[in-house]
Amino acid sequence: PPPPPAARGSPHTVMHMAGHGIEEFKRHSHRKLYIIAAMAILTVFFAVVTLQIDLGHIDYRELLHIIFNKNDPSNNPVNEILVWDLGIPRILSCILAGFALGIAGAVMQCVLKNPLGSPYTLGISNAAAFGASIGIVVLGGGIISGQSQATISINNPYIVTISAFAWAMIATGIIILLVKVTKVSPETMVLAGVALSSIFSAGISMLQYMFNEYALSTIVFWQFGSMGKAGWNELTLIAVVSLVAIVYFLYSRMDYNALDAGDEVASSLGVKVNGLRLTTLFMSALLTAVVVSFMGIVAFIGLLGPHIVRRFVGNDHRYLLPGSMFVGAIILLVSDCIGQTAMDFTLPVGIITSFLGGPLFLYLLVMGYRKKKGRISEFIKSRRGGE
Repeated sequence: PPPPPAARGSPHTVMHMAGHGIEEFKRHSHRKLYIIAAMAILTVFFAVVTLQIDLGHIDYRELLHIIFNKNDPSNNPVNEILVWDLGIPRILSCILAGFALGIAGAVMQCVLKNPLGSPYTLGISNAAAFGASIGIVVLGGGIISGQSQATISINNPYIVTISAFAWAMIATGIIILLVKVTKVSPETMVLAGVALSSIFSAGISMLQYMFNEYALSTIVFWQFGSMGKAGWNELTLIAVVSLVAIVYFLYSRMDYNALDAGDEVASSLGVKVNGLRLTTLFMSALLTAVVVSFMGIVAFIGLLGPHIVRRFVGNDHRYLLPGSMFVGAIILLVSDCIGQTAMDFTLPVGIITSFLGGPLFLYLLVMGYRKKKGRISEFIKSRRGGE
């Protein structure tokens, strides 16, 4: 027989249950922290391994000595140049782009309430690429030089970034209108992203058509996404912009948790929902623009990173946001390493990430359709039961 009410509700029993719940919460929190720490360590590990594989002839001992003892007279001067002027900027490009696109995808999925949301799937990356192309070939932000080996060099990164950001904000504004005015479903939002991508891709094609075939092939290659395009000046700009946006996202982590419970619940908890949503999309567009400006289109990082991290830490944004950053960086490091070593020539990293992200995108679409179908079936059964 159940214990009498007095026993069930005694202060000792209630305190015991509360203490057990607190201990369980602490244990889960510590486990998630260990997972995030492991992701951070893996990021550093893959950075060093990828750097050594990319350079090839430099062993780990010499590599670490050059990294921690720059300008040491005992360093091989050629190897030091290779490490500091070629290798490390490429690795930092992977890490910064992974951080930016990973966390941008996580917060966009939250504020748009769309598990398929990311800068690439919603057309923002293509919009930024179109804006960057205008900045390079129309506004004079870059120079296309050479003939058979034409190259693009960006001589004014600010013009290119501002142009990319402006067009990324136009795409973001269209997405906001679709969400607020038409109340579109997540699947329809992705279809709208496909339409936006097509429009901006057509604009890029028009710009390509205006130049000779050598410049055309170079712009096409630039769109594929590569981690070897950004130098130290460009990396400084990317790092500053990323730092500002990431600090804002991490500062708002509890607001994102409240938003997951619904707009009404978040508002009742004091969250300025509209302001949070607009600022988040603004910062995400800025991050996407600055990455695309110097590295081209890197597909699906904002989709892959958050969904992988959710498997380990759930939807709590205190852990999801930093985890998405680290996993995004790891994916880009591994993809760049594969692109550098898989074949006799270098594969752009954007191609590798598309191969990885495409299947996950299809899987999420199918799972979303099944969940929707299941809800419809349950509704029909409940209606029949009521009759």
